[in-house]
Amino acid sequence: MSGVSSGAAVASAVVVAAGIAAGGALAGSGLSRARLSDRSVTVKGIAERDVRADAAIWPLRLVAADNDLGQANRQLAAAEEKVKAFLERRGIPATDSAPQGFRVADAFADPYRPAGQVARRYVVEVTVLVRSSRPDVVLAASQAVSELIQEGVVLSTRGDYESSGPIFLFTGLNAVKPPMIAEATARGREAAEQFARDSKSRLAGIRRASQGLFEILPRDQAPGIREEGQIDKRVRVVSTIEYFLTD
Repeated sequence: MSGVSSGAAVASAVVVAAGIAAGGALAGSGLSRARLSDRSVTVKGIAERDVRADAAIWPLRLVAADNDLGQANRQLAAAEEKVKAFLERRGIPATDSAPQGFRVADAFADPYRPAGQVARRYVVEVTVLVRSSRPDVVLAASQAVSELIQEGVVLSTRGDYESSGPIFLFTGLNAVKPPMIAEATARGREAAEQFARDSKSRLAGIRRASQGLFEILPRDQAPGIREEGQIDKRVRVVSTIEYFLTD
């Protein structure tokens, strides 16, 4: 009786061991498949395009100073008329410019003014803001601004803008987005295919992808060069794509 029981116990142990071995083999196979499914390559596709600004904003800040407020205002009004005439001569119609931001400063009202007589009590300012869809015309006019200085017009660079030069804008980004995204994606796939060939693998679909922000950069990238100050610009987008790899 004990011999039969002993034989049955041995048979059961063999079956259990076989089951564990089979389970381990299946688990190992599943782990192998999981690791294969995790094989991937991440690439970046870059697309760049040179564009030209299609709009311009040019703030011309005028300043006049006098001890008599009325006289300071008359000087400022005369300077404004000279600016309008200059713009007309340079192909910028009156409809493309408008005065804004009129300000008056009284030196006597400044608690931090130095002791003693000030040179001019009143300082008046106004900005003639040019808005144009012809940036080339605005650029040419800005290059001849010395004419205004010769006429006695005082221009100031102080204020909300970094300089008194034109600001050039590119507003056609939506038109270039689709072809640039396609180009960035294609370049990313080229890089992934090259990696797959080098690693003796094949691409097996996209695991995940993300599109970066579109950047508008100065065409000539160098220290101190501002994008908004250049009429020629460069648009860039970077797409990040992760591909599955298979043997």
